[in-house]
Amino acid sequence: MHTHKVIIAGWFTVDPDKRDEVVKAHEDLVKRARQAPGCLDLAITADPVDSSRVNNFEYWQSEKDLESFRAIANPPKQITPLLNVEMQKHVISKSGPPF
Repeated sequence: MHTHKVIIAGWFTVDPDKRDEVVKAHEDLVKRARQAPGCLDLAITADPVDSSRVNNFEYWQSEKDLESFRAIANPPKQITPLLNVEMQKHVISKSGPPF
């Protein structure tokens, strides 16, 4: 059975005064995810041009690997309300060089 890689990508906004605290609170989760089986990449970062925006990118070997990590992820407690969320899961059936 062929498994497809999975990308979770998007962003969310928070109070600009809390944004850096939100990103810092996810540092441990990012470190643990990057060590998890099947995690090819994961980043939760402050946007360089919007002081309220946090960018999220996850790249997983399979849906199973993503779900296995989510079961033990233990994300940080919510520091401030999420104001807007634009996040999508993409199941990859074909990939190739970007250029």
